[in-house]
Amino acid sequence: MTRYNQTFYGRVPLTEEEEAARDAEEQAWLDGADDRLAAEHRDTRNQMLSDSDWTQVPDSPLTDEVKASWATHRSALRSLPEHENWPNLEAADWPTTPS
Repeated sequence: MTRYNQTFYGRVPLTEEEEAARDAEEQAWLDGADDRLAAEHRDTRNQMLSDSDWTQVPDSPLTDEVKASWATHRSALRSLPEHENWPNLEAADWPTTPS
């Protein structure tokens, strides 16, 4: 299927060189999908860690038991990049937030 460039004068078919360049750009985008997904997951994970920092401070109002469950949760968050499904995580792959 021929691809076209839209110009002021109408559609112009791509040359073989332009087709090859476009194919290479599209392949490069597809090849970077896992890297983009991993970056997105790291951002989410880092935000979750930041949001739970208060649970580990000495004057936290949490009991020792709840504080320990948060520490375990935070450790699991930091270990996410080592998960077997990384970066293609499913919802069940994320650690459950303590209540």
